[in-house]
Amino acid sequence: MAELGCADHLAAGPLTADVLAERCGADPLSLHRTLREVASMGFLRTVPEGYELTESGHLLREDVPGSVRSAVRMVGEEAFWYAMGRLPQTVRTGKSAFKEKFGHVYEYVGRNPEIAVLFDHYMTIRAEPFASGLADNYDLSGARKVIDLGGGRGHILGALLTANPHLQGVLFDLERVLGNGRDALTEAGLADRCEFVVGDFFAGIPSGPDVFLLANVIHNWSDEDSVRILRNVRAAMPDDGRVLILEIVLSDDDSPHVGKDGDIRMLSLSGGGMERTPAEYQTLLEKSGLTTARILPLPGWASVIEAVPV
Repeated sequence: MAELGCADHLAAGPLTADVLAERCGADPLSLHRTLREVASMGFLRTVPEGYELTESGHLLREDVPGSVRSAVRMVGEEAFWYAMGRLPQTVRTGKSAFKEKFGHVYEYVGRNPEIAVLFDHYMTIRAEPFASGLADNYDLSGARKVIDLGGGRGHILGALLTANPHLQGVLFDLERVLGNGRDALTEAGLADRCEFVVGDFFAGIPSGPDVFLLANVIHNWSDEDSVRILRNVRAAMPDDGRVLILEIVLSDDDSPHVGKDGDIRMLSLSGGGMERTPAEYQTLLEKSGLTTARILPLPGWASVIEAVPV
């Protein structure tokens, strides 16, 4: 349903399976059988005019707040589907079958422009609850300048600058994505308070900011690589600085958590990347000359780990 854009075609009102198939470029009988299943899952309902979207179904549209269409499409993307299909192999060997076939996920995305567009859109949508949660619940009144490391389109940095008019920002990322961030922050009227720096956090991080933001970064990397990143942060930050690690933080018990599903996906895609518990983050920080000051749960399923120099 997400890949064919069915929800976008149904946004204006109900359609029959035949009409929807024509608009989606699909086989009518095959689409009818698919819609019947999707309706049983609660994304559509049957009406006299055909099928119409439910409240959940609207979230599969491309152009609505909270859209999950790009996320669903990423799950079904050929290489990502391969990763989960080869999960037994990954668990047996401890090495990501995806990584052995396609290389690191960012290398794969970089080689495939169409996938890159989808991936960047997915990351922007994924960042929205992180951005609003951090901006609304974390006090930056005493900060001067925040650098968003691997900040992509600058969605989170933009939310922080909007909520804190005194704050200056630095968007730091690879050249491939930095242009998108510059465009987005310019459109938001925030570019005059922001620097745009091309770089690689494994190679080095510019000094000057007093707040270093790592949002959805550390979970992509192994413990060894994460310590490399955090040591570079510590080398760049002043003694009164702080680093904000914005991630899913797993509980130590067996309670259900979306992060545990995410952790298995990280295992399949990267091998070394993982979601972590508070104790596991503290271990990384200690090896990097940092320590946990506090962990602040945010609305939804993310938390911010505030770390300071030892």
